[in-house]
Amino acid sequence: MVNTQKIITPEQNLDRDCTTLSRHVLQQLQSFSPDAQDLSALMNRIALAGKLIARRLSRAGLMEGVLGFTGEINVQGEWVKKLDVFANEVFISVFEQSGLVCRLASEEMENPYYIPENCPIGRYTLLYDPIDGSSNVDINLNVGSIFAIRQQQGEDLDGEAKDLLQDGYQQIAAGYILYGPSTVLVYSLGRGVHSFILDPSLGEFILAQENIRIPEQGSVYSVNEGNFWQWDESIREYVRYVHSQDRYTARYSGALVGDIHRILMQGGVFLYPGTKKQPNGKIRVLYESAPLAFLVEQAGGKTSTGTQNLLEVIPEQLHARTPLIIGSKIDVELAESFIKKELC
Repeated sequence: MVNTQKIITPEQNLDRDCTTLSRHVLQQLQSFSPDAQDLSALMNRIALAGKLIARRLSRAGLMEGVLGFTGEINVQGEWVKKLDVFANEVFISVFEQSGLVCRLASEEMENPYYIPENCPIGRYTLLYDPIDGSSNVDINLNVGSIFAIRQQQGEDLDGEAKDLLQDGYQQIAAGYILYGPSTVLVYSLGRGVHSFILDPSLGEFILAQENIRIPEQGSVYSVNEGNFWQWDESIREYVRYVHSQDRYTARYSGALVGDIHRILMQGGVFLYPGTKKQPNGKIRVLYESAPLAFLVEQAGGKTSTGTQNLLEVIPEQLHARTPLIIGSKIDVELAESFIKKELC
């Protein structure tokens, strides 16, 4: 039997260990132009926010006032956890010092947060979900942050950020940070998908894998089956079909980033369809589904609302939601086929 395993030389190991996130961004853009340096600096700031949040999470059970609810309800109508507030403030603090970002838009804030001193020169907007899956924090399960960078268009004189109400193809970059056994940052500039692992001894995100490709078909399906009787019949029929197939395994953590990371690496499909109470689903377009769709499509996967490519969705408001089907191409198309069959 021929051993086909790739042998890594010491020189390659050294080069890999030296490939930091900021260096990788410049390599991706093949440029040291001002735009390239801006994006490198922006990704560095996102990485800094991730390090601060990871540090807080690692100490969460040892510190007072970190876990639990604040007693307030956010713009989404959801109870706010203390770590949601902390993580949102981390992103604001980090980018107030950047000089590059004029606005931040978060699912935790009703309106964009403007940084007036940056606006004359800051040409970018950061959209983000500071802590996704925060219900997992109190029981020490994985959570994540989701982000996207868009270029500001126009003067935005009315402060309503209407230029953000565009399709997902307008994103310059997108990614997520997964806080688990290790802290992993995955990003794309529209030139493939790449992952980095935080090395605590260096305080740097170090390249782990380049040009990630999602398998064309997987064996995992991820969906909250507690909503089964709230779904349209087409989704129930799809899940019944999956149950009848030996090759599928159910995996659902309640943290979107963790579930998507599994599917990105191993293949399969994640679904969060609409329900009778929430026909448009629960996932926010600008802060969750569009950034993740950008990544998955760059990795060779497919994304859908069930009837439309997610990256083609134009939200009508900053906090618009959409059903989400995302993952391996064949698995997403299978789920779509049940929905389209009902519509015919």
